[in-house]
Amino acid sequence: MKILMVTGMEGAENCAAILAKLLGSDCDGCEVAQGRKSAIPALKRTEFAAVVVDEAIIDTDAPGAELIWENAGLAIPVQVNFALTGAQRLAREIRMALHRRERERALAREAAAAAMDSELKSTVAGLLLHSQLALADREISQPLKEKLRLVADLAGSLREQLASHPTSQPRM
Repeated sequence: MKILMVTGMEGAENCAAILAKLLGSDCDGCEVAQGRKSAIPALKRTEFAAVVVDEAIIDTDAPGAELIWENAGLAIPVQVNFALTGAQRLAREIRMALHRRERERALAREAAAAAMDSELKSTVAGLLLHSQLALADREISQPLKEKLRLVADLAGSLREQLASHPTSQPRM
C-alpha cells in the first residue's frame, strides 16, 4: 500500500520517511504532494491506500480539498493537522482506518455470499419442487419422465451441496 500526504509543511518528506518506517511492511512508501496541484496528478497516476490531507490545506483551499477527495478513488481519506500530529499518531490513525476498511470489506463479502447462497437455495428449491410436481403428472411420456427424474436428482444433489456449504452454517 502506498500513502499520499498532501501538505505544504516544511519537512514533510522527513515525516513521510518516518511514517513509512513506522508502518513497516504494511507500507510500500509515502509520497508527498505540496498541495492540490501536485496531489491530483499523483492520485491519477497511482492507486493509494490512504490520502492524508493537512487541515491547513483544507482550511485555505476547500474546493481544492474537495477535488482531492473526489480523485482519491478507493483510498481512505485521513484529515490531520500536521502542526499538531506526530508521525506516531498518524501511523496509528492510518492503521485504524485501514483496519476499519478491511472489516467493512469482510462484512460486505459475507453479506454478498449470504445473499447469493439464499438466492441459489431458493432457485434450487423451486426447481426441485416443479420437477417433482411434473413427475407426478400421469400423462407424461416415459422418456420425458426419465429426463424430469434426472433434473430432480440433480436439483436434490445441488440442494445437499448448498446445505453443507459454509455460508449455510450458523455463526457461533
